[in-house]
Amino acid sequence: MTSKKRDVGYEAIADELRARIESGDLAPGAKIPGEKELMALHGVSRDTAWKALQVLRDEGLTHSSQGAPTRVRKFERIRRDANARLSAEVWGTGRSMWSVDIVDKKPVPLDVQVRRVVADERVAAMLGMQAGQPVWTRSRRYAVDGKPVLKAVSYIPADIADDTEIAQEDTGPGGLYARLKDLGHAPKVFREEVRSRMPSKEEKAQLDIARGTPVIQIHRFAAEEGGRIVEVNEMVLDSASYVLDYVIPA
Repeated sequence: MTSKKRDVGYEAIADELRARIESGDLAPGAKIPGEKELMALHGVSRDTAWKALQVLRDEGLTHSSQGAPTRVRKFERIRRDANARLSAEVWGTGRSMWSVDIVDKKPVPLDVQVRRVVADERVAAMLGMQAGQPVWTRSRRYAVDGKPVLKAVSYIPADIADDTEIAQEDTGPGGLYARLKDLGHAPKVFREEVRSRMPSKEEKAQLDIARGTPVIQIHRFAAEEGGRIVEVNEMVLDSASYVLDYVIPA
């Protein structure tokens, strides 16, 4: 046990609790020592104890609600296997790409919006089009275990998507890429750009992101044979909810 006479900083207390969580000593759902308990155990102020607990909340390791004790978060990070989920063996056979990421849970789509709009200069440049040309946008969020984890907006040239299932909320088995294949525009190459940044105020609310937690921003470009970009997908992921897994052959 740590001596009460030691001058313990909040980072050290957070490190100790994190180690107990990662070792399994504090299992998912287990109660975390509260402010008063940490104050007595480490001989620190309430402010120091609060900061230590806040570090764990910001890292997505714990959760709390008013009037209830802080507990280890039960949510298991989603392992996003980019290579497997983008394989034609998945979407080309009618499977959802989510079936690669999570097996025993079902993602829930939220706020699905499908619209035909005019491409601005930024979107047009990503698609290799001229600004002012029409595109279809598919905007949605996804929640797992009741927690929003991802928001995404796809852009598809209108000459491809007009009067097709791509312009409907439900694109059918295999999703967008399966429909592109049906239309003769099957993606042959995917490229992803990955960045990390702090979330906007709107993103914090939409993804229920803890204070101090960054987001992962992914831009995915899907190109058909010949190189034409047939879809751009802009995704924002709650970094506390994901592990990005890339397998690169040597």
